[in-house]
Amino acid sequence: MSKKIYIIAAEPSADLHGSALLHELKKLDPDLQTIGWGGDQMAAEGHRLDVHYREASFMGFVEVVRNLPRILSLFKKTKKSILEFRPDLVLLMDYPGFNLRMARWCKEQGFTVYYYISPQVWAWKEKRVETIRRYVDELFVILPFEEPYFRSKNVHVHYYGHPLAQRIVRFQKAADFKSKNGLDDRTILALLPGSRRQEIQAMLPIFLNAAQQRPDLQAVLAGMSLHRALYERIMDREGIRIPVVYDDTYQLLAHAGLACVTSGTATLETALFGVPQLVCYKGGRLSYYIARQLIKVKYISLVNLILDRPLVPELIQDDLSAERILTGLRDLESPEINEQIRSGYRSLQDLLLQEDPSTRIAEYIHQFLGEKGG
Repeated sequence: MSKKIYIIAAEPSADLHGSALLHELKKLDPDLQTIGWGGDQMAAEGHRLDVHYREASFMGFVEVVRNLPRILSLFKKTKKSILEFRPDLVLLMDYPGFNLRMARWCKEQGFTVYYYISPQVWAWKEKRVETIRRYVDELFVILPFEEPYFRSKNVHVHYYGHPLAQRIVRFQKAADFKSKNGLDDRTILALLPGSRRQEIQAMLPIFLNAAQQRPDLQAVLAGMSLHRALYERIMDREGIRIPVVYDDTYQLLAHAGLACVTSGTATLETALFGVPQLVCYKGGRLSYYIARQLIKVKYISLVNLILDRPLVPELIQDDLSAERILTGLRDLESPEINEQIRSGYRSLQDLLLQEDPSTRIAEYIHQFLGEKGG
């Protein structure tokens, strides 16, 4: 009888890492059945989608409250689907507000629960550690400092490196990227305004207005096809047009000389491509105020958090403006600062490039399913 896994991957990064994991799992067990949440990349690996992550893209405290009825309906739908599917394993990925509640429910129903990409309980809501210890059988983390942290809390934890490090080291730069996208020989300033609508609406106008004042740089927007109309609307409103490269951020970063990046996984990707960056964030005032009261980390970028020092500049909330971006870009262009950042990036890669997490986690899951029997 074929083995079954129910997976909840509710963000673009989880879809990316989930697809890599599924690829390795299917090598080990071609008959494996998986259904659940995810995106196009997981679907391409044979994952049957119950919920596309676009249906659950809520960011910030206010947005979550506003969308509470939708979130509750997703809980109900997911529980029903799990009970009907009767998986051998439930695999949760990131998305802690939803997934930690689901972990508790799944354990109460007698399911084995694995969690890949840990909730950032070291940053806020440390009480969630108790939930993880009680309701998660195995935790797979992707940041080096997380393993000793969770081990000290008596959580079954594993660290095999960061999946992005492996992916980016293997990435092949395309020789025809510039000609294919109508780009010239100026230094490329990559603009990464985030993956959620709220982020794009807040960040992109600021990025565009800064980029307009540096015609010596070639500003290029890293776009997602699903937000095409939103980018067009914002560029029309601001009266500023720049090239958009859709669904090919890695090629853009592979060719970029500088970047403005909304905080999140993209800061790490940009660093692993060796691109000096400004890390930017601006959210709703109420959500930001609440977050500042609760979050206890020194930095918002994963680069600075992992290295535990302020390697890349962070422009947050009221400190973020077109003028501050222009000043920051001039600093990044200074040979001394540029080399400091690139040297720090090399140290970061050494920390993250351990084993191949997708392969190791797939092997762990495959062994568990094999031991579980028919």
